[in-house]
Amino acid sequence: MKNFVQHVCVVFVLLFLYAPILILVGYSFTDATMIGKIGGLSFHNYETLFTTEELLDMIKGTLLLALGVAALSTLLGTIGAIGAFYSKSGTRRAIELANQVPVVNADVVTGFSVCILMIALFQVRKETFIPLVIGQTALCAPFVYLSVLPRLKQMDQQLYEAALDLGCTPMKALLRVTVPQIVPGILSGFMTAITLSLDDYFIATYTKPATFDTISTYVVNATRGSQTDIKTALWALSTLIFIAVVGVVIIMNLKGRNTEDGVASEKRN
Repeated sequence: MKNFVQHVCVVFVLLFLYAPILILVGYSFTDATMIGKIGGLSFHNYETLFTTEELLDMIKGTLLLALGVAALSTLLGTIGAIGAFYSKSGTRRAIELANQVPVVNADVVTGFSVCILMIALFQVRKETFIPLVIGQTALCAPFVYLSVLPRLKQMDQQLYEAALDLGCTPMKALLRVTVPQIVPGILSGFMTAITLSLDDYFIATYTKPATFDTISTYVVNATRGSQTDIKTALWALSTLIFIAVVGVVIIMNLKGRNTEDGVASEKRN
């Protein structure tokens, strides 16, 4: 009976989380003009998505922004995690505390602060992408830090010390010994940064150029418009993003499981 209740609870939670997404996925393959109306099977939404130049430009721009922000955030977050890990305990706690502020802070506060800092203080024009990149990097880098730091705590410290004893410089030991051991954390932080950049709305709203739209800002503006084809094409876009995320998660879990199995096999041998 206990196992039955546990399974029911798990199924209920999964349905609560994924039922709305699955409903959206289903409607993306219909010719319905709004959620709630029954429509026939159709690929019109996907055809509109891949043939509308405005949508394609928006998707390309958002992906390029996400990749650039993720790369910069991964670099800064990894350097920060390594620096904090090898710092004294007092300095490490101060860095960890400072890192928590952007994580728990509201995105609208971060976006507005970056807008004031870059535009009002430094006179950086909003038509440039500098405020947008800095704002999203400030959002994503702390999450990369949180992904890398646990990997640093789990690695074997004696390998780094042995590399120093064998003649490696601190930088060479860091690149050849420490970094390879924390690659899973770096990749996880990189993927998290891409997801956060794609999902961000408030920071992008305050800092983006007037002629540029990310997926999130475009979706909000499109829902207020009257173009039905564009609205329903966004159902198809949401479906493709969901499928891509599920695929990446499955691949990363399978790769992680294979790595763990290989390590366990080596230990047994």
